[in-house]
Amino acid sequence: MRALQRFTVTAGIGLLALLGAGHQASAQIKIGAVLSVTGPASFLGDPEKKTLEIYVEEINAKGGVNGQKLQLVFYDDAGSADNARTFATRLVEEDKIVAMVGGSTTGATLAMIPVFEDAKIPFISLAGAIQIIEPVRAWVFKTPHTDKMACEKIFADLKTRKLTTIALISGTDAFGKSMRDQCVVVAPKAGINIAIEESYGPRDSDMTPQLTNIRNKAGVLAVVNPGFGQGPAIVTRNYRQLGITLPLYQSHGVASKQFIELAGPAAEGVRLPAAALLIADKLPNNDPQKSVVVNYSRTFLHNSGQAVSTFGGHAYDGLMILVEAMQRAKSADKAKVRDEIERTKGYIGTAGIVNMTPTDHMGLDLSAFHMLEIKGGDWTLVPGT
Repeated sequence: MRALQRFTVTAGIGLLALLGAGHQASAQIKIGAVLSVTGPASFLGDPEKKTLEIYVEEINAKGGVNGQKLQLVFYDDAGSADNARTFATRLVEEDKIVAMVGGSTTGATLAMIPVFEDAKIPFISLAGAIQIIEPVRAWVFKTPHTDKMACEKIFADLKTRKLTTIALISGTDAFGKSMRDQCVVVAPKAGINIAIEESYGPRDSDMTPQLTNIRNKAGVLAVVNPGFGQGPAIVTRNYRQLGITLPLYQSHGVASKQFIELAGPAAEGVRLPAAALLIADKLPNNDPQKSVVVNYSRTFLHNSGQAVSTFGGHAYDGLMILVEAMQRAKSADKAKVRDEIERTKGYIGTAGIVNMTPTDHMGLDLSAFHMLEIKGGDWTLVPGT
């Protein structure tokens, strides 16, 4: 009987060990993503979600990260900052994620930041406003160029063209307001005079009154539209309907073919700053980004059937920066991964070459931006930019 008892106990211990080993082997690294896949910002969230799914599957097919598979835990905030915060809390408290790649819009990102900061979980945002990373927050990073950089790039091009007196027509959404504020601050330093300002709300469907005021303002030489979503496309159509012939600049918040499709022929001649991804096939062969942006473009098109946008590229960069940080850390430990994200150096992505520091949680400079002009329904590179 004693021998039988010893055998039973020993067998039980062995079985528990095997079960533990099996659990360890099947353990996955949970990564969160809250994106605006439906709603007014779906043109951002849809390619972001598709990109994350494509590359998580690809990474897992190659063995995962440090021998563990990635598990993408996704929620659609439908463009609502309140939804985003609710889902961020769920990712932390119920899903137990170790890192977050997401936040399609500035508003959603700002709503989620306190949740991930409090939980000490690395958060790589895909939104544009500078206040996401200034002031620097220990656990928050981002991949797109900032709205301040967009103002600087646009103003440099305006200065080259001797168009130094301008009008602003800005969206009142979080990104539009943030970029407007940055442009107002940057303008005097760049030698740009803002002669008149107008704005529009996210649900406005006709900006003719505001644009009429701009058309009637003496001395205006060009118009800059900080905004994203359908608003800039409406501005562009109304602009042409009023017969305004002044140069029109948009932000990197419309850097997708969807903007060109929504604006139609009115988009002809519009300029905007954007990443090299939109002109992948037009880059010289010796450009360090060429192979990265061409491969991403082909992969995304093949798997989604959709034209590439910079927004999907932001998700690609966020995921790859996170994966490389985990590989360097040889761990999915949140604090170690955070430290390695901050040490990212020489990462060649779709947005540019990223070099982060403890005081710069984006790691891009103005050279990562190209000035593009829409011609014949496609992106073209403005020479010298």
